[in-house]
Amino acid sequence: MTLTLMWFRSDLRITDNRALAAAARRGPVVAVYLRALPHWQRHGHGANPLDFRARGVAALKESLAGLNIPLLHRDIDDFREAPAALLAVARELDADALHFNHEYPLDEQRRDAAVVAAFREAGLEARGFHDAVAFPPGELLTGKGDYYGVFTPFARSWHRQLGSEQLALSDTPAPQATMGIAAEALPELPALEDSPIDGRQWPAGEGPAADRLERFLRFRGRHYGRQRDFPAIRGTSELSPYLALGMISHRQCLQAVLAENDGSLAEGDAGLVAWVNELVWREFYRHVAVGFPQVCRHRPFQAHTEGLAWRNDDEGFAAWCEGRTGYPIVDAAMRQLLATGWMHNRLRMITAMFLSKHLLIDWRRGEAFFMRHLVDGEFCANNGGWQWAASTGTDAAPYFRIFNPTTQSSRFDPDGIFLAEWLPALADLPAKARHAPPRDLLGGVDYPPPIVDHKAARARALEAFKALKAD
Repeated sequence: MTLTLMWFRSDLRITDNRALAAAARRGPVVAVYLRALPHWQRHGHGANPLDFRARGVAALKESLAGLNIPLLHRDIDDFREAPAALLAVARELDADALHFNHEYPLDEQRRDAAVVAAFREAGLEARGFHDAVAFPPGELLTGKGDYYGVFTPFARSWHRQLGSEQLALSDTPAPQATMGIAAEALPELPALEDSPIDGRQWPAGEGPAADRLERFLRFRGRHYGRQRDFPAIRGTSELSPYLALGMISHRQCLQAVLAENDGSLAEGDAGLVAWVNELVWREFYRHVAVGFPQVCRHRPFQAHTEGLAWRNDDEGFAAWCEGRTGYPIVDAAMRQLLATGWMHNRLRMITAMFLSKHLLIDWRRGEAFFMRHLVDGEFCANNGGWQWAASTGTDAAPYFRIFNPTTQSSRFDPDGIFLAEWLPALADLPAKARHAPPRDLLGGVDYPPPIVDHKAARARALEAFKALKAD
């Protein structure tokens, strides 16, 4: 009897799972999950993403139980321990193969290469599948044979080459015969430095993920293009945490759009097309992580920005982290992040640009703070977004493009509804005054003045970037 180990990582589902489907075709399957808490914590994962992951693994265990697939659990301290841990399980069960789905940051690539080498040296099969992308990194290249460093031509190539093969859903395995191997109890998360948010805000598992996709497409999908930038409106899909840990696949999302949009992903309803574009962005950043590995080493994509003179401003950074910069849209957004483990995408751009341009604080500090708190923290997308805002990355905003937080606030929260929700001290002010509260209207309200003047901060940032060009 051939027994296959299915190693789950950021693919916590049984539906449309490339590696799992292939493993089930070989014969009986035993699932294994490696928890690397010390490694993840060293790499900045905080209580929110770790708790969401743990709850996702628990939901996966229940789904696997319905297929008679036991889930085994092992703790490791570092990715370097993965080959030995997995080989030990394979030898214990006399398994002859290991299946997994690829992950694309550099540490994960190196871990997987080491696992494959160890299994092959032991005479066992280890096979990875490209489940989280339509095209494996390296398949979509420029005319010169290079990885794309600009999104728009990447997206054109993606749409042009996308076919039935990339869209096909993998079969969910049928229940297998019981094997007499018991699933193992999942250990509780140990006490962490921070307490996670209430898990009811983000129920884990592929069931809640599928429900959110259905509700989004039924009620909000066609309005996405018009509403996605307004944080007071529930206009986004809120699927990013589920996509980050693979509780739903991009193919499930694309197939659902095809059904709603007369079989098209690139044309038709503008809202649905705009949302598909966001899924393509996620894939683009995974290709970037492979093609330009310096971004996985805490380095900028744009090499000429390596010497940018960032400011050491711990007080300014603390004010940004805690939502007390004196710019209401920035403060409201940061308080939303701290309270919910999530932040509206437009606000991610505003807050990231405020830190990197207004305060001229190294974007890597903000990237790490987001990764610590975001339920949907995923390296490739988080790094790509931060580098875009800081004008150091792919498709980077021109260095002279610096959002005016007050203008952004007036434009995307015109009635100050979002501001009033997260900054109750400003709720009694006239709606138009909430964006930049006049000191004479605040009275005894405890709200700080702006920690930096927009015009002066903009001029300072421009000088810092111009200095790079002069070198």
